[in-house]
Amino acid sequence: MEEKGKRVMGLLVLLMFATFQGCFSEASQPTSKKKSTQSTAAHRFGSTAVFPITGNVYPLGYYSVTLKIGNPPKLYELDIDTGSDLTWVQCNAPCTGCTLPPESLYHPKNNVVACNDPFCSAFHLPENIRCEANDQCDYEVLYADHGSSLGVLVTDHFPLRLTNGSLLGPRLIFGCGYNQRNPGPKPPPTAGVLGLGLGKASILSQLQSLGLTRNVLGHCLSVRGGGYLFLGHDLVPSSGIAWTPMSRDLLEKHYSSGPAELLFGGKSTGIKGLQIIFDSGSSYTYFNSQAYKTTLDLMRKDLKGKPLEDTAEEKALPVCWKGTKPFKSIQDVKDYFKPLLLSFTKTKNVHLHIPPEAYLIITEHGNVCLGILNGTEVGLENFNLVGDISLQDKLVIYDNEKQQIGWVSSNCNRLPKVDRDYNEDFWQPYAADFSVLEENYPATAQNIIRLVHERNFNV
Repeated sequence: MEEKGKRVMGLLVLLMFATFQGCFSEASQPTSKKKSTQSTAAHRFGSTAVFPITGNVYPLGYYSVTLKIGNPPKLYELDIDTGSDLTWVQCNAPCTGCTLPPESLYHPKNNVVACNDPFCSAFHLPENIRCEANDQCDYEVLYADHGSSLGVLVTDHFPLRLTNGSLLGPRLIFGCGYNQRNPGPKPPPTAGVLGLGLGKASILSQLQSLGLTRNVLGHCLSVRGGGYLFLGHDLVPSSGIAWTPMSRDLLEKHYSSGPAELLFGGKSTGIKGLQIIFDSGSSYTYFNSQAYKTTLDLMRKDLKGKPLEDTAEEKALPVCWKGTKPFKSIQDVKDYFKPLLLSFTKTKNVHLHIPPEAYLIITEHGNVCLGILNGTEVGLENFNLVGDISLQDKLVIYDNEKQQIGWVSSNCNRLPKVDRDYNEDFWQPYAADFSVLEENYPATAQNIIRLVHERNFNV
């Protein structure tokens, strides 16, 4: 069944290996390799970078940010994904399976990372792979939705403005993807993926290792669409957050916590010991087969006698209902459904509330669909992913330094309270870029302009 907008970016397999020339010409290989160094002592600002988010769970099926890369810089719209580490962009080297026009692709310029670079070797290359000095460091990422990106690691400038007013252009390592595979019927119009996972490949880890930000990130996804993302610790609220320790028992490179007990309507379902992964790269939430079947059975039992009936006419999601007339919003139907709750048993009184509006969607046909899916059926085995639909209107914080994940209900339509001068200074340098952004990503540009005006920024 086609599932419009569904994405499962997380739980990837990251393969790093050394090859010879691959898809790159000899001219694109560096003639000599000197480890790029930066004076971290001079740049230990310990500040934060903030990015506006665009997108939604339905019908787009993804949230994204727009970053500048290169010198002179170009704009690239990237999916935000806490379920994977490596950031990559579609790359003209040339490219197979790219979805953007050639002029919008990234062009490498003698900036390929060598396979003997410490960054490449950090991915534990098999000992039997021979690595010559001029070999490039290739990568392959395989996502749980069967999408993939194949390419080579490169290094380039990422212009950033931090909340303390600093203007920086650190050289960061990312993937130049020259072979993409998109499993969905309609691939997203983004240029690639912003990997925010736990591994050393993530942009966050690199910024931290350079002393530019703390190893903390947060995102706030608005149910109305949009939101914001920050890298660093400055915008973490001092109180009100429900914190639970990160679990190191599951997958090393994923934000997981647990075990958790599942409650329905305030009552125990009998499902306990759930290991939970927080994955902003997944549009929907995924339970293992036992938790999914139990949840669905309880919902169907609870809906008896209510003016809803199953419908098979939807292609958006597997389980949908229709009413006596089309629904216009979740407000029309949420009273028919009971809230879910994940209670983290190793942390006293820490719960993740999942009200009906955090697991239901209203389709374009006016039907209501369940935004929780059977993860076992799509190859997630016993893992449970909390995806975008259940993270909306929550500020979610991943504190890698204290090894904890936290969340608090929040109005994600508003940027956090930062100095007004920072807000105005932050946006002004980007004003000239909107013509480029509108040309390549018109919907994204309009969303950003709308958000800027809603927040009274002078652009």
